[in-house]
Amino acid sequence: MFTEENINESTISELQDAMQKNELTSRKLILHYLSRIASIDKCDGGLNSVLEVNPDALFIADTLDAMRVNGTVLGPLHGIPVMLKDNISTGDKMHTSAGSVALQDNFAPYDAHIVKLLREAGAVILGKTNMTEFANYMTRENMPTGYSSRGGQVLNPYNKDKHPGGSSSGSGVAVAAGLCTVAIGTETAGSIMSPAMQNGIVGIKPTLGLVSRSGIIPISSTHDTAGPMARTVRDAAVLLSVIAQPDPNDFATQSRKFSLVDYTKYLDKDGLKGVRIGINRSQKLDNFALSEEEKAIFENMCKVISNAGALLIDNVNIDAESGPPFNMREIMQNEFKACMNYYLSTLHGSTKIKTMKDIIEYNQANAAVALKYGQSILLEAENNTSGTMTEPKYIDALNRREEVIAEFNRLFDDNNIDVMVCETFTNIAAFTGFPSMTVPIGQKQDKIPIGSFWISRRFDEKSLFRVTYALEQILNARYNPCK
Repeated sequence: MFTEENINESTISELQDAMQKNELTSRKLILHYLSRIASIDKCDGGLNSVLEVNPDALFIADTLDAMRVNGTVLGPLHGIPVMLKDNISTGDKMHTSAGSVALQDNFAPYDAHIVKLLREAGAVILGKTNMTEFANYMTRENMPTGYSSRGGQVLNPYNKDKHPGGSSSGSGVAVAAGLCTVAIGTETAGSIMSPAMQNGIVGIKPTLGLVSRSGIIPISSTHDTAGPMARTVRDAAVLLSVIAQPDPNDFATQSRKFSLVDYTKYLDKDGLKGVRIGINRSQKLDNFALSEEEKAIFENMCKVISNAGALLIDNVNIDAESGPPFNMREIMQNEFKACMNYYLSTLHGSTKIKTMKDIIEYNQANAAVALKYGQSILLEAENNTSGTMTEPKYIDALNRREEVIAEFNRLFDDNNIDVMVCETFTNIAAFTGFPSMTVPIGQKQDKIPIGSFWISRRFDEKSLFRVTYALEQILNARYNPCK
């Protein structure tokens, strides 16, 4: 018999089964999460991961419960509460601000495409999660991950003295702490991977072009993508299967023949057998170098996957500093102004902020609240780029990106590998648009989880799900920090 105590760690399929058996309703599920938000997140010393709750959540749940009673189930997320990072537009009674007080009055006049797909699949959008302001692309003045001027500081549920990862900080914490079933984050350069790893959950940054970018407060059209954050690989697969659909308003999703995929079909507990896995041991980025404790956990994982039948090809190395360097910063900076100004134009007067310049001027006029850590990146983008993306350095960086994509493809080909696992995080997947994924593999003495970092070929999320699901079943390394 399903009980309320089961909810915190229940998967989507388990919750669906309980609702189908009349042991649970979507309304009871929402109320359970709201109670946890009040007692764990919004209390004194709370985690501060939830920025806003949907005022219509219970009414939506009632509607979905009535539909189920009448024999109608919209899809795999029918009645399931989903949290959204605060840079994802919703055409409802919630704000979309990217954590910025400059956009705190913005009620977007439309749903982002992925939100439309979530609603069509029966999801209840439970609320918006706090985040590193403007997805950690506001200032170079040491803004902590998980801090925003609108929401304040997100705390890590495993150890409140440690950072929560960013910029999808609130989404990672809310999932880890059992404040929702699953969440959506966004990534430009590590913003899903970092909080997923730091909070002991599963995260996937899909291939650029697999998931729509429209309706999301942007940084870079070349790098931005939304992706699932979940407690299990299966839940991440369910969520990606829903949001990975073409969007008529996003050409990136139309650049290839698109076929809808149910990624749960590729979950196999024996999925490591016969898989060729390249190991990237490059550690030229000192701030991502492994401690001895982390090395031991990584080596244990390698032993586990080898014992499960995978073939390991060691020292297949590529990272941000190998060969002629790629200039991710040049691309991001030049695209930021153009992309932000276009997004703001789609709001049709729902906020007084119309341009990036308006954001800067608002922040300057309200510096005590808005500029605790400055806005150097906003100023650089406004003052040093044209917003037309015609700068020669930008175009050179795009061409270098094409070269790196070809180099990365050859690395997979020459070593005949299916997937790559990296000792440390690298921006290579974000720069090239290759998909990446993380799943917990252990825990440090300071209680912070350790996540593995996986990369596959573009549009081969199937291989990522295959290997990470099998690894998850063997290690079972995740635990709830807020039981």
